[in-house]
Amino acid sequence: WRMLSVDERARLEVLALGLLSRVRFEASNGFEVTDEMCVLVAAQASLLVLELGPEPYRRIRTVIVHPASMVQSGARRTGAGGLMTDEPQRIDGQAHSRGEIVLAWDAVAYDARHPWRGLNVVLHEFAHQLDMLDGMVDGTPPLLDAALRARWVEVCTREYQAVRRGDDHLLRSYSGTDPGESFAVATA
Repeated sequence: WRMLSVDERARLEVLALGLLSRVRFEASNGFEVTDEMCVLVAAQASLLVLELGPEPYRRIRTVIVHPASMVQSGARRTGAGGLMTDEPQRIDGQAHSRGEIVLAWDAVAYDARHPWRGLNVVLHEFAHQLDMLDGMVDGTPPLLDAALRARWVEVCTREYQAVRRGDDHLLRSYSGTDPGESFAVATA
């Protein structure tokens, strides 16, 4: 907030209020979601679209807030290398193409208090929503300029492949899971 100009703060407030008026926040497992929690999520999510306006979030309908990390089960990729597992895995959030975002409140609160860590589950999951706008989770949000899109794909593919090779990298290894995770990890 302190790093934003007066104009940016005003635009962020409008975006966050718009998100709050349009998106339903639901509590899971008897958890109580407060107005302050909703405002924190909406404000962080609005940072991603500060220069884009509210349109990129048009498909988001519901944010489901769990009190703590959830356990995911079922077959899925385990990260770089494409190996599969069905072992239970702790997760702090998920984004679904049908317009739902699931967040673990303990992670949201911790990330907000410790921004220098470079991890933020709200930014990560809302980045997935931006990526899904074109119907694909491929690490490329809709870019209208063909040259810009080509450059985006070139740079992101190079960095994704470097993580998968195990090169020393700023991005954590989870970004090597697939291009969609690479984009979301780089965002948050």
